[in-house]
Amino acid sequence: MDLHFGDSKPTDDERAAVDALLGPPESSWEGADRSDADLRWARGGREARDRRDLLLPGLHALNDRIGWISEGALGYLCRRLTVPPAEAYGVATFYSMFSVRPRPATVLHVCTDLACATAGAAELLAGTEENLGAGEDGGTGGGHGEEEDGDSGAGDGGDSGERRGAGDGGDSGKGRGAGARGGVRVERSPCLGLCERAPAALAIRAGDPVRTAVSAPATTGTAVLAAVAPDSSPEEPRAAAAVPQAGQEGLILLRRVGVVDPSSLDDYRAHGGYMALRHAFALGPAGVIREVTDSGLVGRGGAAFPTGRKWQATAAQPDRPHHLVCNADESEPGTFKDRVLLEGDPYALVEAMTIAGYAIGAHRGFLYIRGEYPRATRRIRHAVEQARARGFLGDDVLGQGFAFDIEIRRGAGAYICGEETALFNSIEGFRGEPRSKPPFPVEQGLFGKPTVENNVETLVNVLPILTMGAPAYAAIGTAKSTGPKLFCVSGSVDRPGVYELPFGATLGELLELAGGRDGLRAILLGGAAGGFVRPDELAIPLTFEGTREAGTTLGSGVVMAFDDSVPLPRLLLRIAEFFRDESCGQCVPCRVGTVRQEEALHRIVTRTGAAAASDITLLREVGRAMRDASICGLGQTAWNAVESAIDRLGAYA
Repeated sequence: MDLHFGDSKPTDDERAAVDALLGPPESSWEGADRSDADLRWARGGREARDRRDLLLPGLHALNDRIGWISEGALGYLCRRLTVPPAEAYGVATFYSMFSVRPRPATVLHVCTDLACATAGAAELLAGTEENLGAGEDGGTGGGHGEEEDGDSGAGDGGDSGERRGAGDGGDSGKGRGAGARGGVRVERSPCLGLCERAPAALAIRAGDPVRTAVSAPATTGTAVLAAVAPDSSPEEPRAAAAVPQAGQEGLILLRRVGVVDPSSLDDYRAHGGYMALRHAFALGPAGVIREVTDSGLVGRGGAAFPTGRKWQATAAQPDRPHHLVCNADESEPGTFKDRVLLEGDPYALVEAMTIAGYAIGAHRGFLYIRGEYPRATRRIRHAVEQARARGFLGDDVLGQGFAFDIEIRRGAGAYICGEETALFNSIEGFRGEPRSKPPFPVEQGLFGKPTVENNVETLVNVLPILTMGAPAYAAIGTAKSTGPKLFCVSGSVDRPGVYELPFGATLGELLELAGGRDGLRAILLGGAAGGFVRPDELAIPLTFEGTREAGTTLGSGVVMAFDDSVPLPRLLLRIAEFFRDESCGQCVPCRVGTVRQEEALHRIVTRTGAAAASDITLLREVGRAMRDASICGLGQTAWNAVESAIDRLGAYA
């Protein structure tokens, strides 16, 4: 892609996809037919530049309609937004779900990450490739969508780090195949957030509208059916299927999942919905922040920063406007709790975001959701539309004189965008690379303005804090880790799913609920960025301080159990591959360190004795460098799981 606009022209479909998002162009400066008036002065440039944040939605519009992004289409989008083509190309090639090279309209993403890898993902991938062919030119896809509204969604194509680092944006990732039969391309994918139903596959067929179909737990037959005839694929199970405790007494965060109709605002209100928002209006913004602070609520994404302090710091900033961002881009392998909440209780998040916006003085909230979550995207979009139509969002929420609305932005397959500042860059229309801190988001966040960023679980916790009161909420759990916590349990258990327990329950109690099997070899806490513990350490309390004292981490609540049938060295290699793929490449310690880590683990598999010991020594040096010098949490945690496997499990002894 050149630094200037080329001669390639968009097709009618490509132009229509962009115009459906941005509206028709008003002058030739934006891509309309040239007129005499346009020769006199430039029009619309300043307004177009202010819409730079629509670059990612524009790329989605093209990729959804056509299946890939041509040079002509990218050039037209750039003219509409006055974005330099080279910059837009850098953004398009950053995300693994986009392609700037021709490919079939149908792409089948087969998850090869940790939970699926232990459930037979390799055999599933080989079977689908054999059935769908392995030619380089797949033709066009066939079939229609899973649901007639066919709303957005796309899977992560795997090997995205290579693509981001090289900037080629094409489909050259390691091990990919493009199916010739039926015009389907088969791609390896990182975690699809369907770990409780591993192995999983996601089929996406470009068109108007885009169509999606999920196969989980997948067999070769069901995955192929999802790809070539999505309309014939079985409907996805209800969100309650991922919650073994659904309907039980005493649940707080999950009490409505499987009980209410997630599409019905009236059903949500009949089960206590919007009581918390009314209480918030009675308390006032300062009162809401005080309740959240007194409750002891901390972030549930892994960093455990006090939520009330973050809200207060943002609310006190004189610079306006303030922004609220909900991070629903849970991409940590083994994590799927946010997906379950979005699918099973979407109005709870809409209400919680409204309360947060009221408390910090924000009038607009952004919900950034994974591109791999088509069903969750449909559910939350419907909830936002219904809330807006009924006066729970808009210029005068519940007649209280408070204006607040929510914009939904889809990610496009980049784990790094789970980091808050990378997420801001992604929303703003730039590559999703982390920013240096300070300044911190509470001072300069989204669009350079004071911003609160919380994940789905953190925000949903605000509802019981306001309805039951801060003291009652703080009485749940422990003194330092208050409230209920959601845990994503998968792997070698009989009942995988999302579990709600008060902080302080032990790892053994959680695994007993999930039906832990005999012969466990290791338990991974916190996902790929977490650490392993041994089967004799099940007394570890599931609190932030308890796991820290035990030399591990709670992270976002991932608990993956592995029995003796799982080859640990191959599992560690997959973790190293994941971080190598997902590194954005911005800083040297992470960009180089993740590659060196993977190379050393490859060598250790075939070496013994002094040779293997030298590679373990190298791993420690590289791991320390990444931990100490990387810009963001990805590089800082990329060595954690491997280190814990060597030191606690004796992985290469």
